Amino acid sequence: MAKTAKKAAKKPEVKKAAAKKPLAKAKPMPAKKVAAKKPAAAAAPQSGPVNKERFTLYGMLGSGPTYTVGLMLSLAKYPFSYFHVNLREGQHKQPDYLVKNRYGQVPALRDGQVYYVQSAAILQHLADELKKFDGKTEVEKNRIREWLFWQWDKLAVPVFRLRARARGIRQFGDEVRIMYDTEAKAALAVLENELAKSEWIATRRPTIADVGVYGVLRYIAEANIDITPYPNVSAWKKRFEALPGFGTPEQILPMESRLL
Repeated sequence: MAKTAKKAAKKPEVKKAAAKKPLAKAKPMPAKKVAAKKPAAAAAPQSGPVNKERFTLYGMLGSGPTYTVGLMLSLAKYPFSYFHVNLREGQHKQPDYLVKNRYGQVPALRDGQVYYVQSAAILQHLADELKKFDGKTEVEKNRIREWLFWQWDKLAVPVFRLRARARGIRQFGDEVRIMYDTEAKAALAVLENELAKSEWIATRRPTIADVGVYGVLRYIAEANIDITPYPNVSAWKKRFEALPGFGTPEQILPMESRLL
């Protein structure tokens, strides 16, 4: 009889243990709250502040290639420090600058601890790094590269040579002047034909191909070449100048060094 009584006394304890089971089911609730926070944590890097100390551009106001790089950074809305390199005093040939640009030219762009030179190559680097004005497919990237190479081969050389002559920096006779003038107009004819098919040069949207070409055509009037006979080029130039972040050389490049 005593053993039976003991068994009966233990029954309420079994019921109490059963009553605690629903509380154990409620424990996964904190895990749901943690899971809900994961998307916010993944998006955090995209909303981080811009690193104002990342880029430093070395160049001069009168340099078309320097303006091209500054224009790209302005269009990408990325701030940069600027060091004026005085070409007249030969600063671009001094050892401390040759460490930055082995060719002794402007521009040079410091990105972090690495220096990049040659404006077309710098444009490609910035497009890849900032994911702006870049190609979205391998076909687009290849077309952009083609136009950047073409621009320096066929457009920039005659335009900048004629501009330098008009400014008294280079001296050559009328025969050479006519040769460069003919080459520049032949390049404009190629652009005119291409822009008859599309509003932008390499793709259906502005890319560094447009930035590079504009960096040359900005100075075409100083080369005494009129683009009025090329209506598609003229219309493209106006579209480009309406892009957010656009600025003239004087608006983008200061006369003196500027540190952020």
